[in-house]
Amino acid sequence: MTAPPAAPGTRSGARTGKRPSLRGRFLTFEGIDGCGKTTQARLLAERLRAGGLPVLETREPGGTAIGKQLRAVLLSADNAALQPLTELLLFLADRVQHLNELIRPALARGEVVVCDRFHDATVAYQQYARDLDFAPLETFIRSQIAPMPDATFWLDVPVPVGLQRIAARGTGAPGTADESRLDGSAAAFHEKVRAGYAAIAAAEPGRVVRIDAAAGPEVLHEQIWARLTERYDVV
Repeated sequence: MTAPPAAPGTRSGARTGKRPSLRGRFLTFEGIDGCGKTTQARLLAERLRAGGLPVLETREPGGTAIGKQLRAVLLSADNAALQPLTELLLFLADRVQHLNELIRPALARGEVVVCDRFHDATVAYQQYARDLDFAPLETFIRSQIAPMPDATFWLDVPVPVGLQRIAARGTGAPGTADESRLDGSAAAFHEKVRAGYAAIAAAEPGRVVRIDAAAGPEVLHEQIWARLTERYDVV
């Protein structure tokens, strides 16, 4: 397994003697399926809006109208024959559309972008778990997948916990129907994904914040808020 492509440097924007402003920052939530990232992204976006900050709350895949169509292909259980390389290219296509249509314009307006999954998910799922070679795509990734997040919250739970949470959602639960192609993967696959996230966090400790996601949603949210406000001025 090759190391993930090095990410472009994050934007400091620091003011002398003060924490940098959160305005115009790109925040992402990552983790294995069932870690609780979608709930935490929503809770953070709601709290930031309540504090008066402009927020773009989005997700991958599916943050744009075109992305929703790609999401339907990527996550449908009907597409079990989808090839790993096809899967990778579709995720990258969704990301380029997302960046150009939503993320970059929002950052330029000074909004806080809160995104449920971004490029780290592709590295963890496709490079580490699918064992795909990213070397032929590195030039494309470096030139097109930018900016990288200013801060990424990796919600880390053991695979059995994540799988139990997925099962507890039940058939027909919100977000379940279109996610079954990946949710149904073997535990060994999810273990590789988790190992991929661990490798990313080890390579970029200044960006990736590991959060033990075993706690309940409200406790977890306060932990994330504390780590965020250590780093940024949120007013």
